[in-house]
Amino acid sequence: MPVEFISAVHTDAGASGPAASSRTGLDTAHLRRYARALDDGGFDHTLVAYHSASPDAFQIAQFVATHTERVRPILAHRPGVIFPTHAARALATLDQISDGRLTLHIISGGSDEEQRREGDYLDKAERYERSDEYIQILRKVWQADGPVSHEGKYFRFEGYYSDVKPVNGLVPISVGGSSQDAYRVGGQQGDIFGLWGEPLKETAEQIAAVNAVADAAGRPRPRIWVSFRPIIAPTEELAWEKANRTLGVLKDQARNTELLRHYRTSGRPANVGSQRLLDIAERGEVHDRCLWTAPAVATNAAGASTALVGTPETVAKALLDYVDIGCDLLSIRGYDPLNDAIDYARHILPLVRQELAHRATTTHAA
Repeated sequence: MPVEFISAVHTDAGASGPAASSRTGLDTAHLRRYARALDDGGFDHTLVAYHSASPDAFQIAQFVATHTERVRPILAHRPGVIFPTHAARALATLDQISDGRLTLHIISGGSDEEQRREGDYLDKAERYERSDEYIQILRKVWQADGPVSHEGKYFRFEGYYSDVKPVNGLVPISVGGSSQDAYRVGGQQGDIFGLWGEPLKETAEQIAAVNAVADAAGRPRPRIWVSFRPIIAPTEELAWEKANRTLGVLKDQARNTELLRHYRTSGRPANVGSQRLLDIAERGEVHDRCLWTAPAVATNAAGASTALVGTPETVAKALLDYVDIGCDLLSIRGYDPLNDAIDYARHILPLVRQELAHRATTTHAA
C-alpha cells in the first residue's frame, strides 16, 4: 500500500491558535477553510475526532465530505453511544455521501471518567469486548443480502436489514490503542491500527504485537497509523525556539481550568497509551532523530502529543524512519493546526513523497 498522510480537522478557529489541544465550538466558515486546505494541500485522510463535549462527529464528517473532493474523513466513533444497526445504516449513508471516502475509527475509550459522561459504565476490558462485537455486527449488516439477527454479550436484535450499503461493500475500520486488549481487537478486526508517536524501538514492538494477533487469526495485517505533532522551522535552532514557545503555551493551557473544563480528567491517565508516553518522557526528552516528549508531559499525554522537531528535512527523515519499520499512514497535525497543516503540505509532504518515489524508482531499476 502507498504511504499516506492524515491530518485532523478543527471545528473552531479559537481552537486553532498556538498550541491548541481541544475543540471549543463550531465555526463553519473556519471548518470549511480547514477542510479545503487539507484537500488542496494533498493530505489523503483527516481525522474527525470524538469527545463528549465536541460538535457531533457524524455531522462534522459529512460537512467535510461535502466540502472536499479528495480527502477521506476518518470518523472517530464510540460503540457505546449508538446501537450498531443504526450506526451501520448511518455510516453507509455517510459513505455514499462521500462517494466511498469514509473510514471508521473505533474508540473503545481509555478513561472511565469520560465514558461515564455519556452513560457508559462498562470497564475497559468490557469496552474492548463490546468493540469487537460491534465491528462484527457492522460488517454483518453491510454484507447482508437479507435480514440478519444477532444475539451476543452486548447486543441483541432480530430481522434487521438496511437498504443502504457502503460504496465498496465495506467501510475500512481502524482500531487504536496500546494495551493488550487493543492489540487483540485491532489484530483480529482492524483494517488499520493506530498508534501514538513513541520511539522507533517501542513502535516496532507494538507493530509486532498487533501483527502476531493478525497472523494467529489468519487475516491480513492491519495498516499501521502513527501520530505526531511536528514543529518545523527553516533551521534547527529556530525550530527548537518555536518548540519551546509552544511548550510555554501548552503549560498555560494546562493551568486554565475554564478552557479545559469539559476535556479534563483527573489524576494519572487511565489509558495505557498515555501512560506509555509519560513513562517514555521520564527516560528522556528527545529520542531517536527528533522525537520530543515534553508536550506529552505538559498535556498529561492527553491524546497524540509527542512532537517531531526540526527543519522540514529533519522531520521528513524522521517520518521515513517510521515508514521503514512498517508505518504507512503518517498522521501529522500541529499545535497551531491550520497554519501547521498548510506548512506541512508545502514543506513535509513533498519531501517524503519525493524520497519514496526515488526509492521506488531505484528498486525498480535494480
